[in-house]
Amino acid sequence: MNIVGRELEADGFEFMAINSKLKKNPQYVCLKEKMLHFIVVRNVAFPLDPTEYDEALMKKVKDHAVKFEARTFFAGVGLSNASDRQLPVYLNEEYIVDYQGLIEIQ
Repeated sequence: MNIVGRELEADGFEFMAINSKLKKNPQYVCLKEKMLHFIVVRNVAFPLDPTEYDEALMKKVKDHAVKFEARTFFAGVGLSNASDRQLPVYLNEEYIVDYQGLIEIQ
């Protein structure tokens, strides 16, 4: 979430709500240019594709966002161990980030 949060902040998003609890969506409710944005963040371990998302979940979030005239986005973050991609990511060790930005859900 920190990776996405830093990008949102740098892009001028104003945070209205941040939810880091598991299974609570969206993780970010933001305002940018007077438009509300709902952003769901998920991290995946290598070799999974961080741009693939749960369509049922995103439809549910999108349906909720429509009630608030908000745009809906998915932010997938792939993480892998920098020394060996087959090993898990460990705290305080180098890692590789595969983040390709926000994906708007239409």
